[in-house]
Amino acid sequence: MTAIRPFATKPFVSSILLWMRTDQPRQTGMDHWKGPHSKIISATPGFEEYRQIHLAEDNPGLWPATRGIETTIPADRRIDGVAEVTFRSVLSPLLGRKQTRLAFKDEVNVFRRTLLYAGPPSSARWYDVAGPGEKADARALVYLRRRDGVRTGEFRKHVNELARTLAGTGLLKELRTQVFMPWNEKLWDTPNVAHDNPADQRFHASLILGFTDPAARAAFFKGPEVESLSDTLASFTSAVHAYEVTDALTYVKDGKELPHYQR
Repeated sequence: MTAIRPFATKPFVSSILLWMRTDQPRQTGMDHWKGPHSKIISATPGFEEYRQIHLAEDNPGLWPATRGIETTIPADRRIDGVAEVTFRSVLSPLLGRKQTRLAFKDEVNVFRRTLLYAGPPSSARWYDVAGPGEKADARALVYLRRRDGVRTGEFRKHVNELARTLAGTGLLKELRTQVFMPWNEKLWDTPNVAHDNPADQRFHASLILGFTDPAARAAFFKGPEVESLSDTLASFTSAVHAYEVTDALTYVKDGKELPHYQR
């Protein structure tokens, strides 16, 4: 693979992992999140971008089996969607307290579990990998769990090297990475919704990989690039959960709430 140093911005981002209620049809919850709940979140001041990442219901794991790494996604912890929030500044979270309270109240109508993962400023990377006129029409969301004994700084270095390698393949039309701070329930301790997150189930980084189309995504996970990366991943990760993304809907872009979401 070609070694290059692609241009990357360093936004201030957090992600909320979401599980739909099971006492109603999954699609009912997904539609509520996409509609009424999105309007509450989109009105929050201080956002640079707000995007919903919708995940396929059948998601056993796209990453090929790799010795020493959990690549099969456990059914009881399988995520339904992720809210990706990009703030305009490190002070922006303080501006949205009113809307956040409204979001807290509405969560119980749609979700059974929510987990907030946040990173310190400048820990996320968005790589400029799409050429002029190119866009991602298929995506995968990959969560990484740090292997015991690997230090945080060392892990972050590995993730950044992994991202640069992925960017250098020329196969991606979108690449976003986040490295998380240690998970803390108090950052998103919403009422009447579960926040259970055992230490051995926590994640420490994520990557969003964008492709031209679903065929390109399927070819990537069956190709030599992933096989080569798997050997490297085994040295610093104990789990790699690669989800098929069915939709990525943007509701706030460039600091402005959109009249209708964009794909």
